[in-house]
Amino acid sequence: MRGLAAELFGRIGETGAAEWSLVVASPVIGSFLGVLIRRLPEGLPFARGRSRCEACRTALRARDLVPILSWLAAGGRCRYCGQPTGWFYPGVELAALGIAFAAVLIDGGQRAWLDCLLGWWLLTLGWTDLRSWLLPDVLTLPLIIAGLAAAFVFDPDQLTQRALGAALGYLSLAAMAALYRALRGREGLGGGDAKLLAASGAWLGAAALPQVVLFAALLALAIAAFLRLTGKRLGRHSAMPFGPFLALATWGLWLAGSID
Repeated sequence: MRGLAAELFGRIGETGAAEWSLVVASPVIGSFLGVLIRRLPEGLPFARGRSRCEACRTALRARDLVPILSWLAAGGRCRYCGQPTGWFYPGVELAALGIAFAAVLIDGGQRAWLDCLLGWWLLTLGWTDLRSWLLPDVLTLPLIIAGLAAAFVFDPDQLTQRALGAALGYLSLAAMAALYRALRGREGLGGGDAKLLAASGAWLGAAALPQVVLFAALLALAIAAFLRLTGKRLGRHSAMPFGPFLALATWGLWLAGSID
């Protein structure tokens, strides 16, 4: 364990300017991801239109939109009406920063850029599902293609395994969802979950799919246990979105492959 920690921290001094630019840019990218998470489920345009305070609808200026720093400078409140602005945007920005830092620390070089692409994409999907119970096709389907494209460019020997992983990932969860629906008479897993697992297979390969599902399920059980301990009552009809757990398990296994 000490050797691994020493190796990881030793990479900090070896990291070049190109990799650190990922860390510097990550809060800005996180701010854009926050816009996607908020607007995509509602079908709102995300590439145009000025940002506004949700309470007073005042158009925000450039000084109000500096990731993390503007929120801290304003004390987490709107400069114009004084209403709390919440943790959502700084939370996404900090998560994007954490992803970039982990990618640079663990991998560095060209691979760090690929780590960030996958991590930021999964962050957007997981957080969207958490907020809206939705995994939009406009995000899941291109992620499948991106995983196969990454295999074609960087690891062509694994392309067949990745393509098989995408197919099996989709079919396995789609079959489970159909079986659950037939047995229980209600939805248990959405089609977006099957497409997200297909994306996991496209990035990790078919052999990793059981681990993805296992780790995602364990994470979901851990959160359910925590909620019970904090007093939240969970019954047989209680539900949680599965997308955030699939996303976290996928990126964790991706990074674990880098460490190995």
